[in-house]
Amino acid sequence: MKNKIVSIIESNMTSDNHLLTLLQELIYARGPSGQEEEVRDLCKNELQGICNETFVDPAGNLVGVLRGTSTEAPAIRVMAHLDEIAMIVKRINQDGTLRVNPLGGISPANFGQGPLEILADGGILPGVLSVGPQHTTEDSPRIWEIKTNGGKSAMDWGHVYVFTNKTPEELEKAGVHAGTRVVIARSRRGIFEIDDCLGGYFMDNRAAISILISTAKHLKKTQIKPAGDTYIVMTTSEEIGGHGAAFAARTLPGDLSLAVDSGPACKEYGVSLSENPVVVYGDTRGLYNKEVADRLVKCGQELGIKPQSAYWQSYGSDASIAKALGQTPKAGLVCIPTENTHGFEIIHRNSLHCCVSLLASYLENPE
Repeated sequence: MKNKIVSIIESNMTSDNHLLTLLQELIYARGPSGQEEEVRDLCKNELQGICNETFVDPAGNLVGVLRGTSTEAPAIRVMAHLDEIAMIVKRINQDGTLRVNPLGGISPANFGQGPLEILADGGILPGVLSVGPQHTTEDSPRIWEIKTNGGKSAMDWGHVYVFTNKTPEELEKAGVHAGTRVVIARSRRGIFEIDDCLGGYFMDNRAAISILISTAKHLKKTQIKPAGDTYIVMTTSEEIGGHGAAFAARTLPGDLSLAVDSGPACKEYGVSLSENPVVVYGDTRGLYNKEVADRLVKCGQELGIKPQSAYWQSYGSDASIAKALGQTPKAGLVCIPTENTHGFEIIHRNSLHCCVSLLASYLENPE
């Protein structure tokens, strides 16, 4: 007799191409914090045909409503964030280069030198994240500081700049100014397949978004309704403080905010890069509710999945941030095991299907 999880994965293989196509489309879409419209529009198109209702709230969150089988069952908010780590213009330098700061937890080394897109008011402009020539000496102190035979300082945002090949006047005319977002160029956003793994920028959190959309489609296809009303919330500005999630937790029905996100596959936490989802019991922002985490683990075990458990440090999610702010009484978190978090991220291909199955099972019977 086949293991249940093998059957789950095999039964989902027909939808595998669609899931990967959706994931690639989501990764191609630009979504820096506070400017997530491209990603949100894609999600809206996907959810409109499968949810009972969809709307955008005042915080910019996209909400899809799945009505439950019982008005007595508690409502649940399931969250995945729309935004990606990115950069924001601090100033335009006299030579037409841009001084940028990070939007989210990122260092320049995670992105590396390479093509960028400047989201100017008048359209998208090309740029290159640059350090400068390495064939230099201490007479170029900014570069010398980060050379292995130089000052040996860790690279930070003051060491890099965005090359634009334009004058300050040309940039101003194009609508580049302090506050303009800068993102990884589309040419660097392709999914890279490595045997049974997938690599790419912004698996955090486009993989989780694809899981939420696929879960909604799975429930509709199997004609299974969640126990209670379920609010699928694609949230804004998670990477810079979880603002969208806090608003949704305060304004939507229900006591539980359940986030789906990427989590570090790391020996420090005893978490491996595998198909097995991670159920999280706590992070830097606080504790997730034990009964919620225990039930998620149980749902996975009943499916033949072997959920991993974790207590994260140097981490926060939509759900834990909302709970820490007092906007949600209960919180839970399911993570996709991820290598190179906040860099060129790698996930196990089958982890997407396992997370869909786990989430669908939990929503059908959360208690």
